[in-house]
Amino acid sequence: MKKIPSSLLFAAALLSTGALAQHSDKETQEDIARHRAMAAAHEGAAKCLEAGKGEKVCMAELSVACKGLALGKYCGMRHAH
Repeated sequence: MKKIPSSLLFAAALLSTGALAQHSDKETQEDIARHRAMAAAHEGAAKCLEAGKGEKVCMAELSVACKGLALGKYCGMRHAH
């Protein structure tokens, strides 16, 4: 059996006890705005694909629309394909 690093055990304990700080109202509102912006960017990508522009073009547009919103080239969302 593999030994689990103590740092991971400590992090799991913090999460399970709710010891992490909660977001302030301002941070919550910023998260809401970010999620809406990401949703709009993904809706734009869906419309782009529906219009037949091709995956390469649509993913490039999504990348531009999501700049600074989410991590990774898929704007915080990765598909199974």
